[in-house]
Parts: sequence; C-alpha cells; structure tokens
Amino acid sequence: MSSIESKIEKSEISTAELIGHFREKCKTCGHHRIMHNEFGQCEGVMNKPCTSGCDKFNAE
Repeated sequence: MSSIESKIEKSEISTAELIGHFREKCKTCGHHRIMHNEFGQCEGVMNKPCTSGCDKFNAE
C-alpha cells in the first residue's frame, strides 16, 4: 500500500469525497482544482498553460 493510500485510510475523508473535492471547478479560469498548484495558481491542462492569469483557486 502506498503512503498516500495509507494516509487516506487513516483520515476521516473517503476517496469519493477527496475526488469530489478535486473535481470542483474554478470560477476564474474554469479548470478543476487538481490543475491548481499548492499556492492556488492554475497550471493549465496537460501541455496547455492557463491563459486566464488565475493565481488563486475560487470554487464555483
């Protein structure tokens, strides 16, 4: 078992809740939360950088 899976199992959050959290979209750029780095800046999708200038995740 990976350490991440172990951490999820030890927490009070389910995998479904975690997935739902990262599927939320940003009001500013429209990208999912998973596309934003740990500082909230959007890094875009795959090899396409975000051109909206989004520097903070803002949930819809």
